[in-house]
Amino acid sequence: MQTLRWLLTPIELMESCRRRYGDAFSLMFLGFGSPMVLLSDPEVLRELYSGRPADGARNGGPSGEHTMPLGRTVSLLPIMGPGSLLLLEGAEHLERRRLLLPPFHGERLRAYETAIREIALAEVDRWRAGESFAVHERMRAITLEAILRVVFGVSDEGRLTRLRELVPQLMTDTSSLSLGFRVLLAQRLGRPSPLEDLGTQREEIDRLLFAEIAERRALGIERDDVLSLLLAARFEDGGAISDRELRDHLVTLLLAGHETTATALAWTFELLLRNPRALEALVASLEEGDEGYLRAVISESLRLRPVVPLAGRALGRDLDAGGLHLPAGTDVTPAIWLTHTRPDLYPEPYEFRPERFLDAPPPPFAWIPFGGGVRRCLGAAFAELEMRIVIETVLSGVELAGASRSEERIVHRNVTFAPANGVRARVLRRRVSSRRRATAAVGHSA
Repeated sequence: MQTLRWLLTPIELMESCRRRYGDAFSLMFLGFGSPMVLLSDPEVLRELYSGRPADGARNGGPSGEHTMPLGRTVSLLPIMGPGSLLLLEGAEHLERRRLLLPPFHGERLRAYETAIREIALAEVDRWRAGESFAVHERMRAITLEAILRVVFGVSDEGRLTRLRELVPQLMTDTSSLSLGFRVLLAQRLGRPSPLEDLGTQREEIDRLLFAEIAERRALGIERDDVLSLLLAARFEDGGAISDRELRDHLVTLLLAGHETTATALAWTFELLLRNPRALEALVASLEEGDEGYLRAVISESLRLRPVVPLAGRALGRDLDAGGLHLPAGTDVTPAIWLTHTRPDLYPEPYEFRPERFLDAPPPPFAWIPFGGGVRRCLGAAFAELEMRIVIETVLSGVELAGASRSEERIVHRNVTFAPANGVRARVLRRRVSSRRRATAAVGHSA
């Protein structure tokens, strides 16, 4: 029953448990051998993320070994593969993380700005006055193209076209609630995962990715995309990443990277369209060349609509914090939604108020949409950069209005909290040439 409630009404389940039990409580999910303890007190999360490991801690890092959010391990392991950074543990995870992190941070990010902006412009330039559409679908098209061209660097039109067809279909096929329940039930009963039936799609995606990897190795050309950087990367012993492991990392970026950012963008537009004052303030600030309010809007959107709700781990040592004692081996997870809606941290927590992020930064571990510690999302900086560029491009190109009277319900889509109806919007009018405005913005930024 708890699994069904989690799959069907997750917010209501967490809220009711918080009212009844407080900041810490446990849920028993079908397919798991032990309860999962949900935590929402920032002081406890501080210890969870940054406490020093005891001797023999399995993670070799802060508090313990990582376990995956409900559904990710059981749902996506057959697709992502065992080499995925999401599924690695201990020293192996830390070594791979150090290798994969540089392309997604610092100066490297600037190399991606122009390409992302061009992709967003190409999409927005197709929108016409009076047109209604689902924002989530259009955001997925943008973020998928960014992954394929900016991260993978795919230039072969045949491969691009086929991947554009296969990846959305795979995401759709793995997102149904009934499939998620059947996967959990199969794990509980020790039976093969129903996702094995998607082997044909997975194999064709693999074929395209392996062809891209082989071609890139053969050419040996230095390029700025993430795949090229990973091909050139070396472990401490001088070894290179194998084709199989590269494939697992690329599929993880493909599935986790584009869907989560697209969902975050859809939620941001949903919140803006239902809060006209915030939308007007954002447009005005962008026209003045000020990104401060845009960053605050993104932070507030990720607070109020965190895309990935759980990020679990099995403790490698005892956890003592906030009056709790949890022994080593306990499955724990931050309850991100509950942390983000604490009234002692965020007055009027259910209100969309970007200004709260202009006044002062939130306390440590009170804002955790990307997780924390050694498990903080590898692509967090890339995702925020992409969100800033896409939002600015959309709002400089068109004036939007909501096309639905009812507020979007939060539903599960794979391991994300997604808008049930995709955020329906209508183009009221086109603004001054989006391409000219965005080009000017690029010049100003440079």
